[in-house]
Amino acid sequence: MYEKSVIMQIKVGAPEAIRGHIVLPSSKSLSNRALVISALSGSPQTPENVSDCDDTRVMIEWLSGKPQTIDIGAAGTAMRFSTAMLAVGEGTHVITGSDRMKQRPIGILVDALRQLGAHIEYMEKEGFPPLRITGNRCLEGGIVHVLGNVSSQYISALLMIAPMLKKGLKLFSSDKIVSRPYIDMTLSVMRDYGAKAYWKEENGQECIVVEPVPYQARKYFVESDWSAASYWYEMVALAPNDDAKVVLPGLFAESVQGDSHGAQLFEKLGVTTEYRDNAIVLRKNGRCVDALYHDFLEMPDLAQTFVVTCCMMGVPFHFIGLQSLKIKETDRIEALKTELAKLGYILEDHNDSELLWNGVRGQVGINLPDEIAISTYEDHRMAMAFAPVALCHDYIRINDPHVVSKSYPHFWKDLERVGFKIETV
Repeated sequence: MYEKSVIMQIKVGAPEAIRGHIVLPSSKSLSNRALVISALSGSPQTPENVSDCDDTRVMIEWLSGKPQTIDIGAAGTAMRFSTAMLAVGEGTHVITGSDRMKQRPIGILVDALRQLGAHIEYMEKEGFPPLRITGNRCLEGGIVHVLGNVSSQYISALLMIAPMLKKGLKLFSSDKIVSRPYIDMTLSVMRDYGAKAYWKEENGQECIVVEPVPYQARKYFVESDWSAASYWYEMVALAPNDDAKVVLPGLFAESVQGDSHGAQLFEKLGVTTEYRDNAIVLRKNGRCVDALYHDFLEMPDLAQTFVVTCCMMGVPFHFIGLQSLKIKETDRIEALKTELAKLGYILEDHNDSELLWNGVRGQVGINLPDEIAISTYEDHRMAMAFAPVALCHDYIRINDPHVVSKSYPHFWKDLERVGFKIETV
């Protein structure tokens, strides 16, 4: 819908009511895990119903072509997973990415892979991509210690290659692991492909054990994306009509996606979830808490959605467990503070892991002057979390709207399907 090469802006106009039936993209997180594990299993079949987003596309492209230089673009998940895969592969490869990707740390993963015997060199700045990786299909494996308080993707990357290691893997974290549901998702997909992988307590410390049992090729179907569903929850919460209703097929109450727990939190902001056999139905229930406190350690990708929703609803909040937001597509804590300040909401942050708002809105942005536009910082979730603001102000301007292609390429078309007006400025 929008050319990536052109810097542009759209004006998102609000509909008078929110009602619709929306087919969400498949889960990016499940898609990339299934692609990695399927490739390691030697399966000739690509997992079914994989996402059509940028992050998944770059994985499919390099796995099918196996070029010597792999440009992962802005796909952080693909960078981390591919780094581990290349370490147990064949030949020497260079893996690089966008300018922002070269600023995103990868030292924790590289150090852990080196502990296991991997040969990885930094080509520019120590601790950051691009990397030169010489694969070794006979890595010993064994015990590895990692920091768990930064990104669960480092741990998932190590776990997925563990069945390929001679001694398997026993992974210890020196602190509390962030986004644990994503690790449980990884273990679940691994087990679907025949791996023996599980949590275990050893000498009073929890660890993850992966036995050296090879993957087995199989068919795999990817379910819809609960992270993408969060923006529709936000739209129902902010909808002007009391009978707001959105049907989202392909989502289930029993899901390995940690972001499915966002449904319970949105119940506190006035959105009820009805689970059907093959879909969920979102309805506005008219109930809302006076203030919201929540620890987002296990679902950090929903933080932007809830921060923006609470501000728009006038609900004071205190959110913790946000430390991984600093190393996402952008520094999401600073991005949220900057963009919400344009609309009169002054947020506080503490300890690089907390965001607070006291419920008081300043005068700046009260009438949403025409020149105000939300910057997206090459971050798909900034664009999608702010688009529903139009429901509170008639319209909102969004810069560089193409960023949604990272996880939800048809997001703007889906908004048009429920009555939003998308106008190129």
